[in-house]
Amino acid sequence: MTTDTVRGTVTIEEVAAAAGVSRSTVSRVVNGSTAVSPAALEAVQRAIADLNYVPNRAARSLASRQTHALALIVPEDTTRFFGDPFFASIVSGINARLSRSDYVLNLFIASDDPGDKTTSYVRSGAVDGAIIVSHHTSDSFIDRIAAAVPVVYGGRPVRERERDYYVDVDNVRGGRDATTYLIERGHHRIATISGPLTMPAGVDRLQGYRDALATYGLPEGVIEDGDFTANGGAAAMRRILERVDRPDAIFVASDLMARGALTVLAREGIRVPHDIAIIGFDDSPVATTVTPQLTTMRQPSFAQGERMASVLLDLLAGRHPRHVTILETELVVRDSV
Repeated sequence: MTTDTVRGTVTIEEVAAAAGVSRSTVSRVVNGSTAVSPAALEAVQRAIADLNYVPNRAARSLASRQTHALALIVPEDTTRFFGDPFFASIVSGINARLSRSDYVLNLFIASDDPGDKTTSYVRSGAVDGAIIVSHHTSDSFIDRIAAAVPVVYGGRPVRERERDYYVDVDNVRGGRDATTYLIERGHHRIATISGPLTMPAGVDRLQGYRDALATYGLPEGVIEDGDFTANGGAAAMRRILERVDRPDAIFVASDLMARGALTVLAREGIRVPHDIAIIGFDDSPVATTVTPQLTTMRQPSFAQGERMASVLLDLLAGRHPRHVTILETELVVRDSV
């Protein structure tokens, strides 16, 4: 009896003996190679099941130069990451897809790090690929990561190149549809609380707002940056109320910012939607926990997470996925308009 058997660990040699094949044949089966006869494949699989053999992941990684680990890199602070339901939905989608694979996920919240620690870890060979979500124009370290491992971006990259892979929602159309809905409900003095213009999502949703106003021949309203946070939305709302030309409707580029805006309006005794109509973006759980409940643009963030993981797995498997995947947004009508 081998030492491994005494410990209760079945070795690859024991699987080979039970199956009546060589050690290298078992290794090929375990690593998913197709260079195995059907009879040998069946014998090895039966031996693995009978012996309850668990492959040594570390040994497989050394042999194949794969770690079967992926990095999810979020260049945000922890307050933003844990406070925004968008990230929870994205991670859930990624995890759902990876649960059907051999890969595990490592999370890096990289706001307080200029990218040095994260980049060093990724470039050390500790992961096979990376998903990068919520990136800004200042996140230059992302280029060093993309040079080291396959990368899929959540959202259009800030410096988009032909070779990039990304999964995004149609933010321009979402902003346009939201603003158009306000116009068609009779609103003509429409302001917007935008996301940060260092992020493509903030730029694109603002562009959609401008496109809708131009289509209807309406003047551009007040534009205030709310930083995609509730506190930022509240501060932007206060700045809007300080102006003489108060709007009759506001397109808010995220539900979190809309929650902050609604808090300020309630404190000032301004009724929604009677005095000012509000429309958000995301259709996150926030939309149904505020008063009044938010009319909002739904973005399929869970599906976005699943698709990003699928694209990265395809790249690592040597397949050729589409470079750009755009998911559609959808208007969800509730009480705030």
